[in-house]
Amino acid sequence: MHGQPRPPAPPRPNTVTAHDAVLCVEAPAMAASGPDGQLRGQGLHGFYRAGIRTLARMEVRLGGIEPMSLQGALTSAAAARFVGAVRVPGDPDPDPALTVERLRHADGAETVTVRNAGARPARLPLEIAFGTDLGLLSEIAGGQRSADLPSQVQSAGLRWAGHGRSATVTARPTPHAVLAGAGVLRWDLEVQPGARWSVELKTLLEGVPAGVRPPTGRGKGVPLPWAEAEVRCDDARAQRLLTRSLDSLGSLLIADPDRPTDLYAASGAPWRFGLTAADALWAARLTLPLGTRLAADTLRALARRQQSASTAGPAGGAAPGAAPAAAPGRPDGLIPGPMRHGGPELPPTCTATEATLLFVTVLAEAWRWGLPRHEVIELLPAVERALGALRTAVAAGPDGPEGFVLDLGRSAEERAARPGAARVEVQAQAYRAAMHGAELLAAFGRPGAAEWRSWAAALRERFRDQFWIDDLSGGRPAAALFGGGRSAPAVASTLVHLLDVGLSTDGELHNGLLDREQTRLLAQRLTAPELDCGWGLRTLSAKSPRFNPLGHRSGAVRLHETALAVAGLADAGFEREAGQLLEGLLSAAEHFEGRPPEMYAGEQRVPGCPPVPHPAACRPAALSSAAGVHLILALAGVRPDVPAGRVVVRPASTTPLGELQLTGLRVAGEPFSVRVSRIGVAVVEEASPQLQLGAG
Repeated sequence: MHGQPRPPAPPRPNTVTAHDAVLCVEAPAMAASGPDGQLRGQGLHGFYRAGIRTLARMEVRLGGIEPMSLQGALTSAAAARFVGAVRVPGDPDPDPALTVERLRHADGAETVTVRNAGARPARLPLEIAFGTDLGLLSEIAGGQRSADLPSQVQSAGLRWAGHGRSATVTARPTPHAVLAGAGVLRWDLEVQPGARWSVELKTLLEGVPAGVRPPTGRGKGVPLPWAEAEVRCDDARAQRLLTRSLDSLGSLLIADPDRPTDLYAASGAPWRFGLTAADALWAARLTLPLGTRLAADTLRALARRQQSASTAGPAGGAAPGAAPAAAPGRPDGLIPGPMRHGGPELPPTCTATEATLLFVTVLAEAWRWGLPRHEVIELLPAVERALGALRTAVAAGPDGPEGFVLDLGRSAEERAARPGAARVEVQAQAYRAAMHGAELLAAFGRPGAAEWRSWAAALRERFRDQFWIDDLSGGRPAAALFGGGRSAPAVASTLVHLLDVGLSTDGELHNGLLDREQTRLLAQRLTAPELDCGWGLRTLSAKSPRFNPLGHRSGAVRLHETALAVAGLADAGFEREAGQLLEGLLSAAEHFEGRPPEMYAGEQRVPGCPPVPHPAACRPAALSSAAGVHLILALAGVRPDVPAGRVVVRPASTTPLGELQLTGLRVAGEPFSVRVSRIGVAVVEEASPQLQLGAG
């Protein structure tokens, strides 16, 4: 972004990976270990809070023996259970008599329980070795590992201090011995046959520097910002995906430090455990059928961070071709965001572009779902500033393909010095933002609605004329255009944004940038093997010489883009193609136990082989978790227009999930339930009496 220092880039793990770790997450806390439950101080292992590793080692030994690992798995996004067995030397029974269970929570709590199923009392010591470097996650991600700090005895536990911070671990019951030099707590156990013994451990971070406001999570007793939805259908995979996606998304909720009652979703754990505006907005948008609170909270938090020049007027009210109102050299109205890799065939882009355009859409669609009028009015100035940022990013000459939208984060001077690319997804997002912005401006008596509709119509005509590439398969959209009309050769998953046209009046959808025939050709291209690997859409065609199945933007599968394609294809009437992609995603999600990461390898699906994890993927991630919710809810085809007092239900007629029943949705703030039969007939079973019902 221009005009202020760029946010620091997210940690990019080199030697440290998370794909094989058991990750417990409850923002802003996290715990990571292998499936045996032991924290060994290696790689990512440890308890973390606010980006600081409070504990790196916690190794359990019973009678000097490390338990044999039997099982280690999440019980929820925030908790895990590990089970191990110990066979006491000299025991004549060949089966292990002792089991060790560890129940771990992301907030730093762990309970260790020893059970004796043998015929004799078990008399042996339990020792737990602790250690920590109090390191920063950003440094640990790059492979740095400092030596453990010396431990000190503290009442019922141990304490470490260094780097201006400190941490403690306490135990209940109190240990029989504390060996500070070795960092060991010891209990001398006598567990009778059929009995059990437990110790509760708690790790705490202390000594946060004065003036620093560490992030906080949702907090105990604070309700989730969405309704408790329930899905029943013939495909059990869908039920599991929805439930676990919401659980994962809930673990990423963070309270805004400027207004703790406002919650938003962190981008993902472990590498991007903070606010990335575009990801937070996507999470809010894709969960709108469950309520508008997350959208309202996220929009307010981002409006407070929006760049705004003091000299700017009502940007949204001016005509799209008017002169910029921002201070010289500083784009006005941007929602801040970090830079993002553009793949091997396109330059990097600033996520401020996606976030700023998406801000308008999220408010407009939240209003359709029932966001109260006074909350919409409060956010309209931010929408007008965002539209102003869009207006200034339209190429007007040699700095890019004329009439198309460039990176909003670059000033006019930067674009003139280094012409940019007009990306296909930015054109789709800009068109949708203009249409949604016009609807908001018109509905609330603000000037500029007609001008934005006219501008959007002109963009649609230019796009159909200049962005379409004719080839032997019938043609396809370009991934990007450069100055002089040169198109990027890439065939990429970003094309799916052309199908995401957005909710409009009376339960309808906007007309997109493509006509019907172009949409049909795009549907064929998306489901061809070059993009569809069988587990979802590759970010880059397998035919590209730059294809890499593990590349962020050069071949990996990013779940949210495939989910957008499923919903968009179904809405456009290409249900067979939507069903093909849906089946791939549901199958992949099963291999990830219903908690798919943000991306995984785009290798071709082979019978008997699961999808390959990506070593740097966040898990959980806001985008993939919200996309898992969207993937299921979108198939019911619920399209509300609460301001008009109307809701339309147009489900997929092919019913790819079989009979589908959704309860716990929210329209106009009231419960909404719908059932779709196996022949695609929808019946609304619960709705606000103020709404007029319609069906497609």
